[in-house]
Amino acid sequence: MALSRIAQNIRSLRIAQGMTVDKLAVKSGFSKGFISQVENFRVSPSLKALNRIADALGIDIHVLFQDGTQTPEYTFGNLDSGEEVSRDNGGHFGIIYHALAYRQIGRNMDPFLIEYHPSAEERDFMMHDTEEFYVLLDGELEFFIMDEKNSTSMKAGDTLYMKANLPHKIRLAENCKYAKALVIYGDEPVIAAEK
Repeated sequence: MALSRIAQNIRSLRIAQGMTVDKLAVKSGFSKGFISQVENFRVSPSLKALNRIADALGIDIHVLFQDGTQTPEYTFGNLDSGEEVSRDNGGHFGIIYHALAYRQIGRNMDPFLIEYHPSAEERDFMMHDTEEFYVLLDGELEFFIMDEKNSTSMKAGDTLYMKANLPHKIRLAENCKYAKALVIYGDEPVIAAEK
């Protein structure tokens, strides 16, 4: 396979994941300039370098050698191996997001494992333009929808399905120092099939 095809595949896969050249550089341990040179076919990367780039993209190296960048039909993962991502300034509020399906290119859902820790500041209400499915795995919290008056106490095992664009926020329950949830955001609003 021509090295120019590998360069195109790297760029296509990076863009499909919404990843900047800067982020790929940081994740792979290379400079931004090197990644840019690879993508523009200005250098011939070693197999070792291609392997590091593939790892940073969350794919097997053989995908870089395929004609075209077909999205995989499936990818396996583990709750303990999600990629920590910065989302909605969560770290500022004691919230850590772990992307679980980051290796699945072209996905229509975004599942996250979210950890909640005590914080001096509380996040204000927020909304998402997609539907959301929420499973509390560990701990206890208060889930507020619409305003401070409408809250529900949740314990491990409790679930919530929420339509798009509903203001909501979460607060750790009193005396709870840690909670963990699985959240799945839809890519697009779900439309029921006609009968």
